[in-house]
Parts: sequence; C-alpha cells; structure tokens
Amino acid sequence: MGTKLEKELKNKIFNLTRNHYENFPVVSFLIPPKLRKDVALVYWFARTADDMADEGDIGSDDRLKNLNDFEHEFELALKNKSNHKYFIALADTIQKRNLTPQDFFDLLSAFKQDIAKNRYNTFNELLDYCSRSANPVGKIILELNGIRNEDANKLSDKICTALQLTNFYQDTKIDYEKGRIYYPIDEMKKFNVTEKMFELEENNLHISNLVKHNIERTQLMFDEGEKLLNYLSGRLKLEIKWTLAGGEKILDKIRFNNYNVFDKRPQLSKYEYFSILVKSFFKDV
Repeated sequence: MGTKLEKELKNKIFNLTRNHYENFPVVSFLIPPKLRKDVALVYWFARTADDMADEGDIGSDDRLKNLNDFEHEFELALKNKSNHKYFIALADTIQKRNLTPQDFFDLLSAFKQDIAKNRYNTFNELLDYCSRSANPVGKIILELNGIRNEDANKLSDKICTALQLTNFYQDTKIDYEKGRIYYPIDEMKKFNVTEKMFELEENNLHISNLVKHNIERTQLMFDEGEKLLNYLSGRLKLEIKWTLAGGEKILDKIRFNNYNVFDKRPQLSKYEYFSILVKSFFKDV
C-alpha cells in the first residue's frame, strides 16, 4: 500500500483488527500485494457495517438508520456520485476486479437482520442468515483472485458458514448478553435446553449435548469445504488452509473444554496462529 489513501486505510484496518478479535488472518502477508488494498476495503466495509449493528449504546432505530445511510452511500459510490473516499475506492475495486455488488448488499441485509431478529426457529433459518452474513465474503475473495466457478462457490459457502457458526458457539455468552441466541429453538427443545440455562450460564448435560451436536455438524461443513483447496493454488491456497485450521482449532478448544461455552471464551493465541500457519505449509489435501 503506497498511496496516501492506502497508508490511511492500512492504519484504519490496524485499528479495527486491534479492537476486534478475528478467527482468521486479516490482510495477511499471504495476500498478494496487488490485492491488499482491495481486501482491506472489503474488510473495512464488512467490519464497519457489522459494528453499526453491534457496537455502542445507541438504540435499534438509530442502528438501522446508520446502516441505511451506509448502504445509501455505497449505492451512490456505485453510481460515481459519492464523496466518501473509502466508498469511492471500494467502488473502483468492484469495477476493476469485476466483483458482484449484490454480495455487498447481502452483507448489509444480514447486519440489518441482526438488529431486528435475535432468535432462530430452525437450522435452515440460521443457514439463510449465514448465506448473507458470511458466504458473500468467500465469494468476493474468490472473485478477487479470478476464480469464478459455481462448484468452488458452493465449497466456499461451506467454509464461510462453518466459520460463522464457529463464531456463534465461541461467542455464546457474549451473544446472549446482547440478547441473541444462535442455537435453533427446535434443537434447544430437542435437547431440553431452556433460555434460563443461558441466563444462569449452566454447564449441564443438556447444554453440552446441544453444543456437541452443533460442533459435530459444523466440523462436517469444514470437512466438506476443504475440497475448495483443489481449486486454489499459491498464496490463496495457503491462506485458506490457515483459515480452515483456525476455525477447526476453535472447535477443538470447545471439545477440550467439554462443550462448556460459558466459563471461558476459546480463542487463538499468537503462538497458535503461527503454529497453525507452519502446519498449513506441510498439510496435503
């Protein structure tokens, strides 16, 4: 990143990542230099909009207004009518890299949904949310790298959905404190889990069985999504290996903790990030 805007964006991303723990490497050295500004802009867009839905003490009406204003500015940028330098740069990336604008609108629709919807009746409802909150990012990354293949997109969706679900289980306590539960209501009933157990942070057998069920299903998604690596090469392949391994490591930590998702939030240390990266170099697919 050499221009004034690129240096400013680099500092912006640094501050965003410093204030937000991520299970995946953001704008890492594995991303080719020619794409780092583009990836940084995508991360800025997604993280900024997500924070509008989640962070701060403002009410839901104000959150929705801010997201609508954000979306409107994005629409203006796509029409070359925005004065916002980041949106102008993002619109330029979308045009030059031939990205699909709908993926960005899908992300915004998911963030808006987080403001209004805090319970999910079925797993299919949750999958629909993930199809907009996570899967578009994978498709954008593939397009940035010139990969436009429907089978690859489907495998990418598996990985992105699994990463999103992993984050839900990792943040069970945090999400409940925000008034949200991302475990399907019908499955909670199946395992005799009540919302009171979330409130009391009970680590009982019912909760453990519910979490285990979800962890095992998510692991299967990672296993299926790993076939995406057959479509990748070079730095991108290693980056996705690293990302996959990071998500699976979080699942391992939850298993190791006997599916206790209340007492300690599982996350990766800097050493674990490095160790996973090294192992990714030598992992065959």
